[in-house]
Amino acid sequence: MADYTKLNLKEVENQSPKFGITEMEFRSARVPLELENSGLSYLRVDPNYRVPFGHKHNIQEEVYVILSGSARLKLDDEVLELKPLDAVRIHKNTMRNFEGGPEGAEVLAIGAPNTGPGDGPMTQDWWTD
Repeated sequence: MADYTKLNLKEVENQSPKFGITEMEFRSARVPLELENSGLSYLRVDPNYRVPFGHKHNIQEEVYVILSGSARLKLDDEVLELKPLDAVRIHKNTMRNFEGGPEGAEVLAIGAPNTGPGDGPMTQDWWTD
C-alpha cells in the first residue's frame, strides 16, 4: 500500500485571522500533509494589499510560485513584478514579503528543509515607501 497524504489546500485552516488580518489567507499545510523534509503553504492576497511585515529565515530556503493574479515581491531593497507561473527562489537571509496586484494573487510557498515553527522571524512595518 502506498504511503501518501492527499489534501485540498483550501480546506487547511486559514492562519491570517489569528493575526487580525482579513485581507489575505495563509494556509500552512506542513503539518496536515505530514511533510518530513519540506514545507508548503497557500496564500491568497487581496488586490493591492501589502502584507504588514517582512520575514526571513534562519535555516529554510523558500520558493514562491504565483498561481493566479499578480503581485509585487519585495526582496531586501528590490521589488519584483510577478505574473502567473513566475517562480522565485529566496535565500534564507533575504527579507521578503508580498503586495497583491490589481486583481490580487494566489501563491504557493515551498520551503526546505522542514524546520518546524519559529524559523521565520517577522519584522513589523518593514516595507515602507
